[in-house]
Amino acid sequence: MARKRILILLLLAASVAALGASAYFWRMAWLDQQFRTVPPESPGREIVFTVEKGSTFFKVARELKTENLITDVNRFWALARETDSATKVRAGKFLLNTGWTPDRTLTVLTTTPGIMIKVSVREGLTWWQTAEVVAESGICTEEEFAEAVQDPELLAEFGIQSETAEGFLFPETYLLTPPESDKGRYMVRTMLRQFFEESEAVWPEGRPEWKDLNRAVVLASLVEKETGDVTERERIAGVFANRLKRRMLIQADPTIIYGLGPAFDGNIRKKHLTDGDNPYNTYVHPGLPPGPICSPGLDSIEAAVRPEEHRFFYFVAKGDGSHYFSKSLKEHNRAVHKYQLRRNRATYRSTKQ
Repeated sequence: MARKRILILLLLAASVAALGASAYFWRMAWLDQQFRTVPPESPGREIVFTVEKGSTFFKVARELKTENLITDVNRFWALARETDSATKVRAGKFLLNTGWTPDRTLTVLTTTPGIMIKVSVREGLTWWQTAEVVAESGICTEEEFAEAVQDPELLAEFGIQSETAEGFLFPETYLLTPPESDKGRYMVRTMLRQFFEESEAVWPEGRPEWKDLNRAVVLASLVEKETGDVTERERIAGVFANRLKRRMLIQADPTIIYGLGPAFDGNIRKKHLTDGDNPYNTYVHPGLPPGPICSPGLDSIEAAVRPEEHRFFYFVAKGDGSHYFSKSLKEHNRAVHKYQLRRNRATYRSTKQ
C-alpha cells in the first residue's frame, strides 16, 4: 500500500512538472508571438536612429531597446539569426518608428541605406556656388566644402593638377547618406568620382593626359556658361576653336565674371574689360583662361572635345536664348546692333524656354 501511494505521488509530481513545463513553453511561445507581432508603442513615434560604424549587433539591439524600438534584445537576436541578418546591419542614420514590429525594424536596418539627403547640383555652377547648394541640403557647411575643394591630397587622389577642383565637380542629383565626419571631403570625393565615371563616355578609349583633359574641361566650362540653347553647344565650341586657331582673343564675359569671384555685383564695367590683373580676363589675355570657370555637364564636355566645324568667329545673344553666329566682324557688329543695342529689355532672356 505504501508503495502504491508513493507511485501515485510520483505520478502526480510528474504530471505537475509536465503541466509546469507545458505552461512554461506555452508562455515562452506566447511571449515570442507578442514580441514579433505587437509593436512597442501604439501609436508609434518616429525616431532617427544612428548605427555607428563597427557596432556589434548586440550593441545596436541594446540601443534599440533603450529607444523603445524593440522590447527584447535576446528575442531580436533570435529573429536576426532566423533570417540570417545578424551580420547585415548597416551603419548610418535610419528613420525608425516605435509603432513597427521588430521584423520591419530589422529589415530597414539590414536592407536600406538609411536616411538619404538629396543634393541637386545643376550645370554651370562655380565651386563656391556649389558649396552654397550643398550647405543648403545639410550635407556639410560651405567652409567644409571649400576646404575639401582645395585639399591637395584629395586633388592628387584624382590626378587633378590644379589648386581647386573647379570644373570637375560633376553636376548631378545625388542621394547620399553622409558620414559623421569629413563630410566636406565625402561630398567633393563623391562628385569627383562621378566626373571620372561619367567622362568615360566622352573618352571611351581612355581619358587623355592632364594637359589635354584640363584644356577640354576649361573649354567645356566656357561652352556651358555661354549656351542658352542646348542645341548650340557644338557650334559655340566651334567658334572658340576657330578663334584659338586664329590666335584671336576669346573675349568671353563669363571668364571675367569668374575672375572677379563671389564679390561680382552683376555688372561688367569698362574697367573690368581692360583689367590685366584679372588672369581670367579673356579680353586682355590670349588663349583659354588658366582654369575652368564652372562645372560643365557631360554634353558641354562632349561639345568641347568634338566641336562643330564651320567658319563662324562671333556670336551674339538674340534675346530668346539662342545666338546669331557671324563669319566676319562687320556681320557681327550688325547683329550686335540688332539684337543687343535695340533689344526689348522686357522680353529679353538668356536661356531658351
